[in-house]
Amino acid sequence: MAEHIIELQDVTKYYDDNLVIDHVSFYVKKGEFITFLGPSGCGKTTTLRMIAGFDLPTSGKILLNGKDISLLPPNKRPVNTVFQRYALFPHYNVFENIAFGLRNKRVRNTYRNERGEEYTKTERLSKAEIRRKVEKALALVDLEGFEKRSIATLSGGQQQRVAIARAIVNEPEILLLDEPLGALDLKMRKEMQIELKEMHRRLGITFIYVTHDQEEALTMSDTIVVMADGVVQQIGTPTDIYNEPANTFVADFIGESNIFNGVVVGERKVRFCGKTFPCVDDFEKNEQVDVVVRPEDVKMCAPAEGTLSGKVISVVFKGIHYEITVQVGKFEVVVQSTESRAVGETIGLSVDPEGIHLMKRKYTSNVFSGVITKRNTVEFADGEFECDVTQLYPGSHLDEEEYLITAAGEKIDLTGTEVNVEIGIDDVSISDDPDEGGTTGNIISIIYKGDHYRLIVRTDGEEEEDFVLGTDDLWNENDRVSVIVPKDKIRLTLKNTEGKRK
Repeated sequence: MAEHIIELQDVTKYYDDNLVIDHVSFYVKKGEFITFLGPSGCGKTTTLRMIAGFDLPTSGKILLNGKDISLLPPNKRPVNTVFQRYALFPHYNVFENIAFGLRNKRVRNTYRNERGEEYTKTERLSKAEIRRKVEKALALVDLEGFEKRSIATLSGGQQQRVAIARAIVNEPEILLLDEPLGALDLKMRKEMQIELKEMHRRLGITFIYVTHDQEEALTMSDTIVVMADGVVQQIGTPTDIYNEPANTFVADFIGESNIFNGVVVGERKVRFCGKTFPCVDDFEKNEQVDVVVRPEDVKMCAPAEGTLSGKVISVVFKGIHYEITVQVGKFEVVVQSTESRAVGETIGLSVDPEGIHLMKRKYTSNVFSGVITKRNTVEFADGEFECDVTQLYPGSHLDEEEYLITAAGEKIDLTGTEVNVEIGIDDVSISDDPDEGGTTGNIISIIYKGDHYRLIVRTDGEEEEDFVLGTDDLWNENDRVSVIVPKDKIRLTLKNTEGKRK
């Protein structure tokens, strides 16, 4: 079994009251190229900074070779970091930039005196040793002969290599790279991806890499850790992550995907887009699932030969393939093919069972904890909503004073009564008018599901409650919205605490 050089055990990180990393656990194998991948704000850089020692976990442990280093300062850890902004010294040449850390380094050397007794001395590195190490580092990043060059004369890619050389010259066990290619243009970034992977092979040390670029992660990594909202969504090889996404977030974030609502209708049979398809995933009959089909797994054929048929509404040439959008009833299906089709043409579509990936639907309804107010409204998710409180007691009604009268004639003051609140995904809508809904928040996630968008709106309070909803309208992430729920769509049930009888 490969040695685990780094292991995070149930690590949580708060900045003040803001939860950034939520009970994260994983390990890194010695010599591995592992990438933390996710959108901005998902916690990947914070995780890297905790491994480096720049940030300390609020709880949990970080182990290095099996030893707890959670509280160890950065200079005591055998790691070096390369940042997106390379932080090179403009007044030093290439040699001096790389040698900077070595000049301040102390090493313990062992000597033997005239009587043959051994003793140790802590000393600076010699000039010859510093030169040898710098030249070796320059060779590894293909910058031999650049020692006397000014930093200002270097291209972005060359500056990035200098930053890497400065990190590896100290011979760390682990190299941490925080979006190091982010400042480069697309062509240079692709070249540096290949060079970094080759550099990893030559060095043989552990690379821990942070990026939001899916292609970069798939190209370079042995293992990918996909993160969202401070939570690890999936860990696996690039092939596993792409071919077998764990949930719709991963499927949507990694590459292109068709994502549909589906229902299992029999043994290894799923219905979506109005048709039944054979599949390889085994779920209970009638279970609601998310269906993921990669565009390259959709095959075009004659209309009569396909399980689906529809009209081509868009054709875009992407360089190595055509991206063709087909309107199938109310659904849109995206196809990637080296063959083109004409806009307006009717075609058939088929998908092999191996190309259909099912996953348990994460969101089937919105569930909250709420409290009934003296106005017989319900407070939950940092807001207040009109509701029908009589559903809490079958056969009840409200009297003239707005007290609840049960079927048995009991009078109950519901103020402060704790309730469970459930709302269907299709029963929630949003508005850009902040006063129209019962609460407000920001859109944090948008996934297209063939015929509608699935949105997640996160409210503002300390608890940060999430509403999941479907809409035909196109919104943008981070849009500020109010959440609207009709009174008759709020389902209430009593918790343990009942109303106060009068």
